[in-house]
Amino acid sequence: MQSLVHLLQETQDGPQVFKLSIYFRDAIKYSKTIVSLGRGGGALYYMAWLLEHAYPADELMPLTCRGRVRGREPSRGDVDDALGKFSLTLIDTLDTLVVLNKTKEFEDAVKNVIKDVNLDNDIVVSVFETNIRVLGGLLGGHSVAIMLKEKGEYMQWYSGELLHMAKQLGYKLLPAFNTTSGLPYPRVNLKFGLRSPEARTGTETDTCTACAGTLILEFAALSRFTGTSIFEEYARKALDFLWEKRQRNSNLVGVTINIHTGDWVRKDSGVGAGIDSYYEYLLKAYVLLGDDRFLERFNTHYDAIMRYISQPPLLLDVHIHKPMLNARTWMDSLLAFFPGLQVLKGDIRPAIETHEMLYQVIKKHNFLPEAFTTDFRVHWAQHPLRPEFAESTYFLYKATGDPYYLEVGKTLIENLNKYARVPCGFAAMKDVRTGSHEDRMDSFFLAEMFKYLYLLFADKEDMVFDIEDYIFTTEAHLLPLWLSTTNQTMSKKNTVSDLFKLYFAHLSCVKLEESFGSGPKPPLRARDFMASNPEHLEILKKMGVSLIHLKDGRVQLVQHAIQAASSLDAEDGLRFMQEMIELSSQQQKEQQLPPRAVQIVSHPFFGRVVLTAGPAQFGMDLSKHNTRGFVATSKPYNGCSEITNPEAVKEKIALMQRGQCMFAEKARNIQKAGAIGGIVIDDNEGSSSDTAPLFQMAGDGKNTDDIKIPMLFLFNKEGNIILDAIREYESVEVLLSDKAKDRDLEMENMDQKSSENDSHKQRPEETSASQDLSLASQEPEGEESSDVTHLDSLSPVDADSDSISISNQESCITEIHEANVQETESTELDNQPQEQSQTETDSSSNVNWDNKVQPMESILADWNEDIEAFEMMEKDEL
Repeated sequence: MQSLVHLLQETQDGPQVFKLSIYFRDAIKYSKTIVSLGRGGGALYYMAWLLEHAYPADELMPLTCRGRVRGREPSRGDVDDALGKFSLTLIDTLDTLVVLNKTKEFEDAVKNVIKDVNLDNDIVVSVFETNIRVLGGLLGGHSVAIMLKEKGEYMQWYSGELLHMAKQLGYKLLPAFNTTSGLPYPRVNLKFGLRSPEARTGTETDTCTACAGTLILEFAALSRFTGTSIFEEYARKALDFLWEKRQRNSNLVGVTINIHTGDWVRKDSGVGAGIDSYYEYLLKAYVLLGDDRFLERFNTHYDAIMRYISQPPLLLDVHIHKPMLNARTWMDSLLAFFPGLQVLKGDIRPAIETHEMLYQVIKKHNFLPEAFTTDFRVHWAQHPLRPEFAESTYFLYKATGDPYYLEVGKTLIENLNKYARVPCGFAAMKDVRTGSHEDRMDSFFLAEMFKYLYLLFADKEDMVFDIEDYIFTTEAHLLPLWLSTTNQTMSKKNTVSDLFKLYFAHLSCVKLEESFGSGPKPPLRARDFMASNPEHLEILKKMGVSLIHLKDGRVQLVQHAIQAASSLDAEDGLRFMQEMIELSSQQQKEQQLPPRAVQIVSHPFFGRVVLTAGPAQFGMDLSKHNTRGFVATSKPYNGCSEITNPEAVKEKIALMQRGQCMFAEKARNIQKAGAIGGIVIDDNEGSSSDTAPLFQMAGDGKNTDDIKIPMLFLFNKEGNIILDAIREYESVEVLLSDKAKDRDLEMENMDQKSSENDSHKQRPEETSASQDLSLASQEPEGEESSDVTHLDSLSPVDADSDSISISNQESCITEIHEANVQETESTELDNQPQEQSQTETDSSSNVNWDNKVQPMESILADWNEDIEAFEMMEKDEL
């Protein structure tokens, strides 16, 4: 596929190139849109400076070249509820910069947000708009910031500041949910909340369905990033109430609902304004969170939509009580998102039909009017540069690969360039019939329109990350799919469906599944598959099976039937996926291991601090032999190469950080250096066994009988308890075992005895580690590398039934991972290796609000909670 620039070259007085780029210049500037036009052989750059005139205003006014500040300009009614004096456009555009590969500009923009944005303004804002644009923008910015930080070139100073701001904003939105129904008020005062005289809000009785039903992605992501469950709980309650209030005969919802009584105020129903993103978030909540209930609700609504509202290629509103009667004869432009949602659903044909209808309207009027009739006449003439049609164009191209949609995208760009571009940016159309402008450029134009158009034409090498590792919110903000298994604050109805996280899914998989019962055997059987075999990987590619690496170390096997070399190959791929599920289910029963314990036995703990640890599928069996010793941090900290401080780890338990290589390779390296055991600490900041499935370390796909020492895995928060103890007391002794041993006086006696007998040496009853084993296995671990050969450790014999799955309708997905799901308890600390540089430590202490290192007194105060948690684990015989 050609690049965006090449596709947009034309011959008109010389080459013409339209660049979609946004730059952020410095701390006191805002942004500029560069439109590069070549005419007459020369290059003339038209720069729309939003810098001096707009920053830190919420929006740019592109005709008058100044910032829009609420209260200074004439009120535009409800439209102004999106403005909160929080640099709306800057926040809404953060992750767009990374999509456009403007990483340096993104870094500067994040610094501006951290330094200048105030979220405590005495101003009434829309809960809906603030959620999708500002909260979503902060979370999207945080998502790509941690991704860039992991890559090692940019954002190395970043320590979760955007997430801290998101959490602050989340708490400011929570007062809106103070209703008996759980539906939020439509507005809230950022400083004073609701109902007080200063708040100037809180008397409303109605809200739109989309306003109350478009919260779950952002609020659930906030809960899972921070471990604070209240946000996801409130969003779920609102969705549950809307579902219960649906019209039971038609299974449709109205446009407006009373937030106190639950009565429908406007009883017309469609897929456009007032309802649109409610349906979108039901399906995407299933994709991101894996809760079957969201999919069941969406499918119920979708069936009703296709039965009553869809009149191909039109989508016309109906009455919820009399769905056979149309409520109006015109459509609004917001329904243009629906073909894209149908792509996610897998219903491609009606998506194509509706998209083509909308494109005909655009070809007639250059843009999609805010509302238009069934015969394509203008009903409302405005066009505020909405991105929904570009969004659907992008998803249809992803689903079909049809270059026709590139031509559609080219038309959109040409029309923007020809009719909407003005000296200071892009201006909304006041009337599509006359081409007149409005002094308005909403933040969603840069947040969504630029993003979707760039992605439509971008080649894979144009991207600095894999876009399919993320899901788009309704504002096109990026949330990572690995959130589905991080800080799971809500219980799931079906653990298998928790693993469905593929975004671009197609119904063609279902058609193949119908014919699954017969036919030839696939060319590759699941039991024979080895990811280190290039021939196997090539066969998978031919069958339309691709690989997705998740942040928690798991790997998805995903089948796109449409990407298979032929229909027969697609059928083979589906059979392969089914075999993988069956094989994984069998192996899981054999390989599931219980959690282990890391018990701090040295002074002043004396065994009263017990940390729940994940087991390894290799090394010493701690149910037969315990290992006690002092801990020492390995160098390098990741343990992925020869240990450079063997004298420090010899006859001790080595601490290592997860990442960069296989677990088995880490074990071999520290074993060769003389360590008697190893503890791998998760590198995912804030991870904890009280909110995430217990992690089980797999081997490397090879024989691991040479590994004799015990290996355990601690999540970030548990691992930092040990690291903090080292900083506080230097010498820290731990006991690695299958369950906690007797504590208090016995441990105190053991500690005194071990001091007298030089307890850093291994005890007679404990198995010593071999120190002359050679290194092996160079495959990378988990998500730390894009090299697919690291799947060796994830061959069928290493999979479990809760970590491998296939979709029932929307996609054909298999997941393999190294974690067994066991719920445990832990405490929280920051993740900093002992040998971290002073500069890094100082920087972290200045900017990391959410994960401060707890003092040792706080840890000691939490002993009782740890003891109770582990006793509960023992009682349940986990």
